[in-house]
Amino acid sequence: MPENAKILVVDDELPVCKSIASALSDRYTVVDIALSGEEALKKDTAAEYDVVISDLMMPGISGMDLLNSLKRRRSDVLVILVTGYPSIRTAVQAIRLGAFDYLPKPFTPVELRSMVSRALATRALEAGTGDEPRFAGEIPAGRYAIQRNSWVTVETDGAVRVGPHHALTAPVRKITNLELPAPGEMRYQGEVCLRITDGRHMVHRMWSPVTGEILEVNKALKDQPEFLVIDPYGQGWVLKVRPTNLEADLKNLVSLET
Repeated sequence: MPENAKILVVDDELPVCKSIASALSDRYTVVDIALSGEEALKKDTAAEYDVVISDLMMPGISGMDLLNSLKRRRSDVLVILVTGYPSIRTAVQAIRLGAFDYLPKPFTPVELRSMVSRALATRALEAGTGDEPRFAGEIPAGRYAIQRNSWVTVETDGAVRVGPHHALTAPVRKITNLELPAPGEMRYQGEVCLRITDGRHMVHRMWSPVTGEILEVNKALKDQPEFLVIDPYGQGWVLKVRPTNLEADLKNLVSLET
């Protein structure tokens, strides 16, 4: 039975709208489309969608403009932005301004459905109505984050340690596969640095919060991937990175100090 959620897909290209809507239509009770930001705002006024999936680059009202307008109306609306590679840095900034997450092109139907499912699960969790246990631990000092996705902390040697935000891994059910980069590889802020596949065949992607060379990968995750869920700020760390533009990268992140 489809989940009782209302989804709006926004793109100025009709084939793109139809493709995204088709991937979601059998899972959710309402999946509508809008061909502009203006049309999306009109439809949302009437329907108040749970999730709005919008292209970032559109004529007229852009995806960023749409995000700002929707958030002024309803702070709880979940906005996912679809972006091409040149706009990933803008997408990271959009999360800082209230977007739930972003989908870099190209993406698969599984990645799309996984993100929408995680968005709805996260909202339920934050409202105290989800099935997953709420994170009960303490977030250590000095963590900066791509909200609901990944964190980074600066170490004494000038390198940084990177791991998952607890909101990313809370909805994950039994990790079945991890895809990690190798030491020596480069990652740029906003690029995927970890793929998690879970027992429901959902795929969750963690974005690198900083740009830099990977120095070390947490080998313990191979045998104990559950650390990502039960201890995301400690034993669930993922990478050690030598940053190349740390000061600028941190400006796009939020502090997790409470």
